[in-house]
Amino acid sequence: MPYHKINADDLKYLKSLVEPDRFLSGKEINEDYSHDELGGIFHYPDVLMLVLSTEEVSHIMKYAYEKNIPVVVRGSGTGLVGASVAIEGGIMIDTSLMTKVIELDEANLTLTLQPGMLLMELQSYVQDKGFFYPPDPGEKSATIGGNISTNAGGMRAVKYGVTRDYVRGLTVVLTTGEIIHIGGKVVKNSSGYALKDLMIGSEGTLGIITEAILKILPLPKYSLSMLIPFASMEAAIECVPKIVGSQAQPTAIEYMARETLLFSEDYLGKKFPDTKSPAYLLLTFDGNSEEYVRGEYKETAEFCLKEGSLDVFLVDTDERKSSVWGARGSFLEAIKGSTSEMDECDVVVPRSHVAEFIEYTHDVEKELGVRIPSFGHAGDGNLHVYICRDKLSDEEWKKTLASAFDKFYSKAEELGGQISGEHGIGYAKKGFLKHMLGDTTISLMRGIKGVFDPKNLLNPGKIIS
Repeated sequence: MPYHKINADDLKYLKSLVEPDRFLSGKEINEDYSHDELGGIFHYPDVLMLVLSTEEVSHIMKYAYEKNIPVVVRGSGTGLVGASVAIEGGIMIDTSLMTKVIELDEANLTLTLQPGMLLMELQSYVQDKGFFYPPDPGEKSATIGGNISTNAGGMRAVKYGVTRDYVRGLTVVLTTGEIIHIGGKVVKNSSGYALKDLMIGSEGTLGIITEAILKILPLPKYSLSMLIPFASMEAAIECVPKIVGSQAQPTAIEYMARETLLFSEDYLGKKFPDTKSPAYLLLTFDGNSEEYVRGEYKETAEFCLKEGSLDVFLVDTDERKSSVWGARGSFLEAIKGSTSEMDECDVVVPRSHVAEFIEYTHDVEKELGVRIPSFGHAGDGNLHVYICRDKLSDEEWKKTLASAFDKFYSKAEELGGQISGEHGIGYAKKGFLKHMLGDTTISLMRGIKGVFDPKNLLNPGKIIS
């Protein structure tokens, strides 16, 4: 069924649903709303509506369902796969003004909030009150709704898990405008199908999240990091499963190449503590006892030196932490700033195969004659590999991208991995998902989509065709 093209009557009615300054259409819509952070996929919505409540979203969806108008939800627009781009036009619902904390429940260790709060604001809010929200994706200006919609992971996943592990309940507006509440504050739940977990990671294709109940933890009293240089990337990565196997419990295990560190130095205009070595691991430990944390650090440092690391640098002062983690947080923007255009491969492979996959990216780099820097979460096997365009022509770039992605995703499949660890599928990666999962699994996904969204109005063209 073709989508309804928004006309003057639709504009008049939709404008009545929100305050005038929260409604834009046509040329009033800023160019930022035509793409996400990575770019490469562009399309404007016909209407942009900034919402404040579940009820406003419900009213919009009721009208969209009646008139057969496609709807896309957007938070900060920090995604990298085109998931928040309105490729069919229609209505874009911006939730970035929905930033209220509804309840901090200290007895049940939960925080109930709206989806537009930024991750960095959420983390700061709970930390000021002595609590801790563990999911820690590199992009701190993403909204919590976006994190839930992609099941974001981040640097602390190796110890604490990913966003899905911290979502207790959701309020969701369905495509019909009906409002449902799934999950809750309970720790255990065996009451029928896990609709909450199905909604997490669905990238706005099944429903619109308007409230979330999140699990929080007591704030660890101590933390420190260690920067460990190695003579090669292979040596660094091969040490990771050994560290995990030694029964150490680091909060994060990140890997980085010297080339990426130098990009970051140029981008930030600040010096990294050490850039002499070809490769580094960055580990963090936390806990409630300084003795415990320093004991973990000491044992792991001695272990890494025995396994061939060149040195171990302690990162325990505020200045050193700011330097090291500031550089790590800027990697994406630093690589982006080093080239004319880029695209990302967000694969995840078993930890034991991380070194093999990284070595393979170096082979592909030589074969295709392009720069392919990388960094990522070595502790959980989630790798961020970037193909840089530099001076390639349009035709060369398109051909190179297709070849690189085909090679990387085939290798990930061979190693027992998946095509996305935390950034999602969106529009850009859906063809690769279909190839990896096969017709039967994609058919099941289409069936789920059809139950939740029979008119295909919610974020059409994303994840599955």
